[in-house]
Amino acid sequence: MIIPLAHRADQTQEYYFSVKLAEVRRLQAAGHDVINLGIGNPDLMPSPNTIDALIKSVQQPTAHGYQPYKGTPAFRQAIAAFYSHTYGVSLDADTEILPLIGSKEGITHISLTFLNEGDAVLVPELGYPAYRAVSAMVGASVQEYPLMEYSGWQPDWAVLEDLVTNTGSAHPIKIMWMNYPHMPTGAPATRALFERAVRFAHDHKVLLCHDNPYSLILNKKPPISLLSVDGANEVAIELNSLSKSHNMAGWRIGWMAGAKPYVDSVLSIKSNVDSGQFKPLMDAATEALTNSDDWHRERNAVYQGRLDAIHALLDALGCSYSTDQEGLFIWAKLPDSVPSAEALVNDLLLTKHVFIAPGFIFGPKGNRYVRVSLCLSKERIEEATARLKAVS
Repeated sequence: MIIPLAHRADQTQEYYFSVKLAEVRRLQAAGHDVINLGIGNPDLMPSPNTIDALIKSVQQPTAHGYQPYKGTPAFRQAIAAFYSHTYGVSLDADTEILPLIGSKEGITHISLTFLNEGDAVLVPELGYPAYRAVSAMVGASVQEYPLMEYSGWQPDWAVLEDLVTNTGSAHPIKIMWMNYPHMPTGAPATRALFERAVRFAHDHKVLLCHDNPYSLILNKKPPISLLSVDGANEVAIELNSLSKSHNMAGWRIGWMAGAKPYVDSVLSIKSNVDSGQFKPLMDAATEALTNSDDWHRERNAVYQGRLDAIHALLDALGCSYSTDQEGLFIWAKLPDSVPSAEALVNDLLLTKHVFIAPGFIFGPKGNRYVRVSLCLSKERIEEATARLKAVS
């Protein structure tokens, strides 16, 4: 290259799944039937009314131009209605909602908006790699906080208090990332957890950023939004999307919700990065948000059947796991006889042509864990289990 890389590019590694999926494709190109249980890429279809709305919208002559940076009013109103019906949260569609090209984009925009170089960010020691990677890209200092396995993967609030106290004014903690139902551990969201987090944010003047894409998947109780907690509006932003909950991962449709000053501030960055979303996508998403409770129950019934098959697969590997997990993945601990998650994952891929995710990609505490996705049919999961049991 004629010029050197910027520091952020030089220090940022390629996303693990980008590298590993290239390896999967090479095996497939060589004629191997790889069963991919590693990524959360929903294989089920969006609702028929969602597809119909897309087709109808894309045929309109006015559908193909630039759209408002804040998305269409109808889409924002549909998000507000969804939040009211699903979480009992009242949002102002005009001022408290900002559509995003998926919530992953929102992580970057929020970080660019609120973090100066050197500012500290609280990131769970097990979590979505983008929290850590984006914080580092913008020059922030990543401070990992512990999650207590013996307490259902809840944050260790005593350690969090120490982190805030000891960081010092030179590098203040500005943002805390949370994600419940939690990925990768599947720990459910609870009102007590959210109330504790909101108190922490108020006490220490930290912006609480909650990533909430899994609340409708295999949830055992009514879903919860952080924004339903008293006082959250002053200190919190919530990201959400249709990727997992409505089988629309490739559509890249999401949003952030929060008080008007937060939305306006993030919009100032976002409007300089992209020029809005394709109107037919927003029109279809508007329709998707009206999916009935029965539609969600039917989808979860499919996932429940797959969950039972995943448990059988993990039993064949000798792994242990909690049956209280929610979301699109199962988090499981390796038996002592297995030397490492990386070794197991590589062996399964090369010898059995079955791919599961090693836990270390979500943080060092995941070295003795694997994560398995529910995004393949029950039959394919059962085939994977049969391969594991087969004598080579």
